[in-house]
Amino acid sequence: MNKNALVIYKTQPAVIKELDGDKYIITYGKLEQKVREKDVILLCEGPVTSIEKVLAAQDDSALLEQFNSSLLETYELLISEPDTANAPLSFNEIVDYAASDLAPDNAWAFYQTICNMPQFCQDAEAIKNGTLSFTLRTQEQIDEINQKKYEKEHEAEQRQAFIERLKNRKLDLPSDSKFMGEVEAFALCQTNKSKVLELAGFSQNIEKAHKLLLDTGIWQFTKNPHPTRLGFSFDSAREQLGSMPQEEREEVPCVCYAVDSPNAADPDDAVGFDGKSLWVCIADPAASVAPDSSIDIAARERGTTLYIPEGASRMLCESSLEDYALGLKERAAGDDPAIKSAALAFKITLDDDCQISECEVKKVRVHVKMISYEQAEQQKDSPELKPLFEIARRNLARRNANNAVTIQMPEVDIKVDRETKIVTVKPEVKFESNDMVQEMMLLAGEGAAKFAFKNKIPFPYVSQEAPNFPEKVPDGWAGQFARVKCMRKRSVGITPAPHAGLGLSFYSQVTSPLRRYGDLIAHQQLRAFIDGRRLLDKDEMLERIAAGDAASQDARKASRLSETHWKLVYLMQNPEQTYQAFCIDKRGTDALFLIPSLDMQTTLKGCSDIKLNDEVTLKAGKIDITTQNVDFIRQ
Repeated sequence: MNKNALVIYKTQPAVIKELDGDKYIITYGKLEQKVREKDVILLCEGPVTSIEKVLAAQDDSALLEQFNSSLLETYELLISEPDTANAPLSFNEIVDYAASDLAPDNAWAFYQTICNMPQFCQDAEAIKNGTLSFTLRTQEQIDEINQKKYEKEHEAEQRQAFIERLKNRKLDLPSDSKFMGEVEAFALCQTNKSKVLELAGFSQNIEKAHKLLLDTGIWQFTKNPHPTRLGFSFDSAREQLGSMPQEEREEVPCVCYAVDSPNAADPDDAVGFDGKSLWVCIADPAASVAPDSSIDIAARERGTTLYIPEGASRMLCESSLEDYALGLKERAAGDDPAIKSAALAFKITLDDDCQISECEVKKVRVHVKMISYEQAEQQKDSPELKPLFEIARRNLARRNANNAVTIQMPEVDIKVDRETKIVTVKPEVKFESNDMVQEMMLLAGEGAAKFAFKNKIPFPYVSQEAPNFPEKVPDGWAGQFARVKCMRKRSVGITPAPHAGLGLSFYSQVTSPLRRYGDLIAHQQLRAFIDGRRLLDKDEMLERIAAGDAASQDARKASRLSETHWKLVYLMQNPEQTYQAFCIDKRGTDALFLIPSLDMQTTLKGCSDIKLNDEVTLKAGKIDITTQNVDFIRQ
């Protein structure tokens, strides 16, 4: 490069003043700088008069207009020829086409004009390599750039026009959608306030923001915002557990049955009886999930698998089911007895009164057969299942003798078609097999709690104070509701205490480590004890129990709100449907009704003629999906 050549240094023009060894001294603005050759890009060999003249040229509007005109003509010429339309062009080649008599002092102004025109695209990689290269953009690309430029230049007036349309709830979709992103974030509790709502004169209220999004067509009434509002993702955990680690495991001497809903995706328990002992085998993800590992922390933050009508957002990754859920491999292999599941088993010995005389905790391999509740009901007198049903009946009798509380409120199954968003709501069918499985799980929880207490293992115990029932409890649905009102809140801690609702002196939840964090840390403690490894101490357990339980409470709330949301969608999709309802409580002339087929409750005023358990026919009236309120009308 010669003295007085024009170069680019740090995106700005500079003039070479002189050579100093293997470096150049350049005039850079009002400064002088010593640089290496690779630090600059040659723009023009010059000679230029001065850096001041170079900078002055970029403010000459007449000169810039001349450059712009000649470059447009050059673009039209080059884009029309196949040989040049797609070929890269150097800066000097463009100069030859558009300004062959370009004065050195004007080279920087010419270069800036090219860079500012949407017709030319500069190659960023070429700049890194010290060269200037351009390609021609298509007309479609040019139009897109011009549109974005226009929007940026007119952003303020466009935003004001949008605000006026928003005030009238008549948006220009889809173009106005980009302005409503802030309102969506507010309605999903991802921001604390919305400037758009403020400018449009709307109050900063979550439900009103939700209604505005519905009124303007940004959201459909089927949109379920509740999991997001409570901080839950619709996606399952991502980090992989990997395959089940190889370790020594005892063989369970009997087939165990995973009794669940048809096509269950995450079976985590199976039960069997070997003639002497009850085996409750539980999925064993704690074999891979170590305390305070990244997977463990992520599971703690979720607290539980979130089940909503749209699907499940799992506490552990989806791929973990194949290796850790019980019976899936056996089902895929056609019940091949050689294929077995790894599990953590509770081997329970019962006395004549169905009291647990001994509970052993073992790492096992077990052959699992998956059957539905209905299939188990049909086979309950079979040699394999009959002992399980008998144990369940005896255990229920024992718990009832200890004043266990049995409440039978309705439950419904809600399904949402992913594509059409059509909702179906059907009452869940219950069998004795459901109760059998529940009793097996309670025995496992009781046995684990006794095992932990006996061996001084810091453990998550679940307890509940006794309810204070009135002397006379009504019959029917009203009586079930009266019992619900009297129940005390359960507690989770490291000190064992009776669970009065279950009629048990010791209890812990250990049967769902794939989907409940409290169960997972219980398994971590049990495995550590079996292996002779360090146990988490009481303070560590308290911290983890509190964090996991808080997250699981939020998940239960998200699930409850989601179920209500889809029930309201169902009502909106079936406006003429009527429902049978039963009075379950009276408050003056107001009556609280239960609708069993929906598992919903509603209050009607002016019901002085209604008595407890009276049946009426209701039809849904006004529905506000944003506040989850529905007015039922008595038919």
